[in-house]
Amino acid sequence: MATVMIDKLLATVIQLKASDLHISVGQPPVVRHNGRMRKLETKVLDNDDTTALMKSITPDRCQQELQEKGGSDFAIEFTDGYRFRCAIFKQRGTIGMVLRRIPSQFLTFEQLMMPDAIRSLIVRPRGLLLVTGPTGSGKTTSLASMTNFINDNYDRHIITLEDPIEYYHKHKKCTVNQREIGVDVPDFKEGIRRALRMDPDVILVGEMRDLATIHAAIEAAETGHVVFGTLHTSGAASTINRIIDVFPKDQQDQVRTQLSTALMGVLSQALLPKKPEGVIAAYEMMVVTDAIQNLIRENKVYRIDSSIQTGRKYGMFLLDDSLFNLWKTGLCDKEEVLLRSKKPADLAAKIAAAEKGLLEDDEYEDDEDDDDDMDDEDDDDDKPRKGGPPPKKKLNYGRS
Repeated sequence: MATVMIDKLLATVIQLKASDLHISVGQPPVVRHNGRMRKLETKVLDNDDTTALMKSITPDRCQQELQEKGGSDFAIEFTDGYRFRCAIFKQRGTIGMVLRRIPSQFLTFEQLMMPDAIRSLIVRPRGLLLVTGPTGSGKTTSLASMTNFINDNYDRHIITLEDPIEYYHKHKKCTVNQREIGVDVPDFKEGIRRALRMDPDVILVGEMRDLATIHAAIEAAETGHVVFGTLHTSGAASTINRIIDVFPKDQQDQVRTQLSTALMGVLSQALLPKKPEGVIAAYEMMVVTDAIQNLIRENKVYRIDSSIQTGRKYGMFLLDDSLFNLWKTGLCDKEEVLLRSKKPADLAAKIAAAEKGLLEDDEYEDDEDDDDDMDDEDDDDDKPRKGGPPPKKKLNYGRS
């Protein structure tokens, strides 16, 4: 009975093109559709219902982890290639679940409106590229798109470490080995350590959540590999602070030096409702130039936003520039972009000025408050030249 019910619920998610299914005691199943939560017209679930639904799809090892630790994550295959990432957990002594639909197709950089700098960074011979943002901001979709781009165009050995595996990659030009944490390898740190002996070109670390994993990822990037990683931070500067702060005080100066040479760039993203329907990503792009290397090494992270603002020729721009562009092109409501802004008062003033026609056409040359700007950014030939916020194109992001 529960198997039949979960099949119907997942079919509904696919039919509605919803992104998530929420199962919780005391209300009907809820879907997230176009970024909004919506209750389905069905029965209110009780404890027996949610327990039966959980048991109908959850592997034994994850049911055991649920009992021991109060939660577990895994992925399931549904029909016609549709897959779901599942989080099961206890709440108030009952079972809850959230199932996220994993898009069955890889999206292109153009569909995602990915910053131009990414295309140049991911084919460098070594370095750490971080994709950051809150839960549900599309980090996994962006990383899958990057991996697929390399797989389509270059001969590399890619090793992914994921918890759980969401997108399945076929061997195309690349050899792609995907290892699931808890199934193929015990943890991320061990996965990175083992990967270094497997002749990798690219290592994808699904989540850099602790000191050991972060340290291993930085060292892998230093020793001649491209490393992709994710963090739940909301911008380039806060990402660097988060990494440094994980380490004990007596190691932080050394880690700053290591990070300044290993880091290639930080892509931060936020997802917001798109008009008339769907969702769309806003990005912040930081490319590590000589100037930004110096800021990291010298513990002047507070000046990074200024360097990003003046680094358009390297492909850099701030999140608020991207949000402004989404509003200006009519893709998102003013209220939605202000909700995700880092400096909502400044962005609101800029929008108000634009509404009155007081802004110049090139609205991104916001250099008025850049007293700290670094002027020693050298023109290295291997640094991306295209810049500015994402181009004004159509978008159908992964969670539409």
